Amino acid sequence: MPGYAPSQAGLTLWAVDTAALPTDEALMLAWAGGDLPAFQALYERHRRRLHGFLLRQVRDPALAEEIFQDVWQRVIAARTGWQPDAAFSTWLFRIAHNRLNDHWRAARHRPPAPADADERVLALADEQTPESELSAFEQRRRLQLAMEELPPDQREVLQLRLEQELSLEEIGQITGVGRETVKSRLRYAMDKLRAGLNA
Repeated sequence: MPGYAPSQAGLTLWAVDTAALPTDEALMLAWAGGDLPAFQALYERHRRRLHGFLLRQVRDPALAEEIFQDVWQRVIAARTGWQPDAAFSTWLFRIAHNRLNDHWRAARHRPPAPADADERVLALADEQTPESELSAFEQRRRLQLAMEELPPDQREVLQLRLEQELSLEEIGQITGVGRETVKSRLRYAMDKLRAGLNA
C-alpha cells in the first residue's frame, strides 16, 4: 500500500514494507487491550475473504451479510478471552463455520415457505447491488462449469429439458432414444449437477 512521506522538495512516494506490519495475532492482542485501530486493521485485512466465503456458502447476499455481521460480533464478544493458540484467520473462519452450521440446523426446523412466497418475492423492490450481481454471476458460472462436466448425452437432455422446456417425448424424438432412457439420463444428470454444485 503506497504512502507519502514529506521531503524538502515536496511529497515523496514510499512503499510500505509488509514484513514490518504487525501480525494478525499482535493486532488481536492489542485490540483486546483496548486498541481500536488494531481491530480496524484486522477487519480490513479479513473482511473481503470472509464475506466472499459466506456468500459462496449461502448464495444469498442479505443472508451472507447477516452472518458476516454476526461473525464479527462474536469476534468482538470473545476478544478479551482470545489466546493465540491458532492463527487469527483460522479462529475467524472457525467462528464463521460454526455460525453457518447454526444457520443450517435452524433452517431444518423452520416452517415451509408460504404457498405465495414467489409472488411475495417478486413484489419486493429490485435492489440490484454489485454484490448481488456478483453473486448471480458466480452462480451462473458454477452452474456452467458443472454442466460442462456432464457426459454429452446427459448434458444434452438436461439442456433440452431445462432451457428449451421440452417434454420427455420430444427429447426422445430429438435424441433418437426412448422415453425411459431420457428419464434415466435426466436423473443421472441432475444427481451429478447437484453433487458438482454442492462440492
